[in-house]
Amino acid sequence: MSKSRLETMTDGVIAVIITVMVLEMRVPRATTFAALRSVPPVFLSYALSFVYIAIYWNNHHHLLQAAERVTGVTLWANMHLLFWLALVPFATAWMDQDPDASAPVELYGLILPFTAIAYFLLSRNLVHYHGRGSALAISIGRDRKGIVSIVIYAVAIPSAIVHPWIAYSCYVLVAIMWLLPDPRIEKTIRG
Repeated sequence: MSKSRLETMTDGVIAVIITVMVLEMRVPRATTFAALRSVPPVFLSYALSFVYIAIYWNNHHHLLQAAERVTGVTLWANMHLLFWLALVPFATAWMDQDPDASAPVELYGLILPFTAIAYFLLSRNLVHYHGRGSALAISIGRDRKGIVSIVIYAVAIPSAIVHPWIAYSCYVLVAIMWLLPDPRIEKTIRG
């Protein structure tokens, strides 16, 4: 099965997710610069979520660049990933209501590992379909960054109860780890 419909669907859903997130940002009611003091926490949570969505979009693009075809199971694995990504705007908007509240930060932290697991399952499905000796399998390797990310999320979620900013720091750390797409896929495809 061609992968073009999967890529098109994913691109469309991610575009909607980003649009929903930016539309959730509310402008201050007052028209003074002093009114902008309430904006930084909202903007920072938007920026973090935008970066996460962008990371998944970039890595998804690279993953499918290495894949030759997809199966029906791949389509469902991709929808599983999109399900979790689509929850990011909800959690982001909830965090924006009170950046110091622990429950929204915990929920955000619960969505992130489930999204990571969905991406892992998608990539493993593609590796299984293409074979362990395929360029895709070689380029993904053992996915150490994915495993480290899950461990950091496991630390971040309960730390949100102690202080939400500890969890935020963990989420930023994972985002920094993933900002650049893994060059192994491009190297393997070129090589």
